[in-house]
Amino acid sequence: MTRAQSMGKPATGAAARAKPRGGKSVVGTPSVGKSAAGARQGRPKTANRLKRIEAKHAAILDAALALFSRYGLHGTTVEEIARTAGVSKTNLFYYFASKEDVYVGVLSRLLDLWLEPLREFQLDSDPIEGIREFIRRKMLFSRAHPEASRLFCLEMVQGAPLLRGELETSLKALVDSKVPVIEAWVAAGKLAPVDPHHLIFALWATTQHYADFASQIDALLKTGLDDDRFVEEASRNVQRIVLDGLRVRNEG
Repeated sequence: MTRAQSMGKPATGAAARAKPRGGKSVVGTPSVGKSAAGARQGRPKTANRLKRIEAKHAAILDAALALFSRYGLHGTTVEEIARTAGVSKTNLFYYFASKEDVYVGVLSRLLDLWLEPLREFQLDSDPIEGIREFIRRKMLFSRAHPEASRLFCLEMVQGAPLLRGELETSLKALVDSKVPVIEAWVAAGKLAPVDPHHLIFALWATTQHYADFASQIDALLKTGLDDDRFVEEASRNVQRIVLDGLRVRNEG
């Protein structure tokens, strides 16, 4: 199978049965197979050793992201990930149990970073300024990590075969915790009436569009997220479109 044929193919067999680890992903905490964990269990983890472990773990995820976003899960091999990360295949399996485990690790780390602006929504914060800042940070994230955003989009298009557990646990828990916050803003007259879920969906869609559909934007405008002026202009326009619809208007 060629790489082009591999991209976009739904996970089957062992890949389809692989289950992501529940809860929030912690960057720098390797997933160690049972045999490796047993062999190394008694070895003390000094501060320097922990730093080396975290550095290698991050290097593997960074290498995997570059390869997965280009070739997809099925078009990428463990050998390529290890070589790109500068580690041996055996060493990679100390940190991750399988290629699918690496893939879930990449997407979990992305999801954790991607959701950080949403965590800032608090009852006592100003919703207009909070949403304005959310849009700005998500646009900057799309600019800094376009390949990560596109990889996440590909996983969603395929039905989230390996990330569904993460979506149904940590993502759902976060969104469920922010729905009452948005409802309270509306009840207090700080926002126009809006359904919290649809507001969150709209914020995700508008900000990620600039990374996920970069080719379309370039075809139409001959520019994109590499252009500082375009990023500023896009952020300002998305903020105006969204916030003008959310401001409370005095009738009469």
